[in-house]
Amino acid sequence: MVLAWVALSAAFPGAWATFATDSFHRSFPLGGPGWVAPLGPASSHLTADVGAFYLAFALLFSWATLRPSRELVLPTVGAWTLFSALHFGWHAANTAPFGTGDAVAQLVALGAVLVLPFLTVRLLPR
Repeated sequence: MVLAWVALSAAFPGAWATFATDSFHRSFPLGGPGWVAPLGPASSHLTADVGAFYLAFALLFSWATLRPSRELVLPTVGAWTLFSALHFGWHAANTAPFGTGDAVAQLVALGAVLVLPFLTVRLLPR
């Protein structure tokens, strides 16, 4: 179930960033003043590339949800952990453009998707 949740947490921003780059830049995550625009000017190319990256991980986590073998789950979680730790670290070091509530919400959301996949690794049969 955790892998399915992580798949959805990657598919949502992935699809939005890939197929509606300007909207994603202005409005992610909830449609109002977002968390991306305050960090600088938009790059449609970069935003679409990052969206595609998230969609690729959504595919891997969906596959791992349906066929949870160690051979698939471990490298998927490992690669996601590397990305998520670097992503979390960058956002933790760049909270200045945000109010306290948005800064905390970002870090909680990014921390959750960093830590949760480890729950499934602990549950996999050896």
